[in-house]
Amino acid sequence: MTAVPEGPLGIDELLERVREGLDRVEAAEAYEAVRAGEVLLVDIRYAALRDRDGLIPGALVVERNELEWRLDPQGSHRAPEATGHDLRVVVVCNEGYASSLAAASLRRLGLHRATDLVGGFQAWKAAGLPVTA
Repeated sequence: MTAVPEGPLGIDELLERVREGLDRVEAAEAYEAVRAGEVLLVDIRYAALRDRDGLIPGALVVERNELEWRLDPQGSHRAPEATGHDLRVVVVCNEGYASSLAAASLRRLGLHRATDLVGGFQAWKAAGLPVTA
């Protein structure tokens, strides 16, 4: 039987497929993992959103367009926090959509434990978790 080539995916289908491969975390779980030193929380929101809504204390801020370069443990432009491929990274965007795609991209770089925060920063804030101005 010959495989039928797959056509282009819409963003909703792509997002669904990407999320099937992620062990996404809820805000309270992410908070506890950060407190225990088990994850690196990475905020990929752009500056205007961070200025408007605040920051998650201790999160590494890396705008989306720099993410792969800053978190690739083998990259020449990596952040000091990008210590290895076993690093558990939880990506945070504003509402939990772009972060799923970003986590999938990090997995393709070998960060096999990368995932994202369900509901993004807005879920974190709604849960009453720490935010700084």
